[in-house]
Amino acid sequence: MAIQFTDQTAKEAIESGKTVVIDFWATWCGPCMKLGPVVEELAEKYGDKAIIGKLNIDENDEIVAENRIRSIPTVLFFKGGEAVDRSVGLVKLEDLESKLLPLL
Repeated sequence: MAIQFTDQTAKEAIESGKTVVIDFWATWCGPCMKLGPVVEELAEKYGDKAIIGKLNIDENDEIVAENRIRSIPTVLFFKGGEAVDRSVGLVKLEDLESKLLPLL
């Protein structure tokens, strides 16, 4: 199951140096709602190898500003405390896997 990140828990996960995947979303965003189950599936498949979760941009703005999130849904991939890749828009599970697997 995907973690429900806050600014604080997202920062802690990123600073851990582990592979972290964060889906930036909002309740009013149609494509975000469609991407949600895809991120959940990613978390079910790879949650034992990476920290995978979602961050509501309306409730948490620090990480959003720090990572210059301009449109949603955006999925950021972190490794070693740094953002190393991103996916913007509604994508398929395979697209997210292709970005995640090299980081594991």
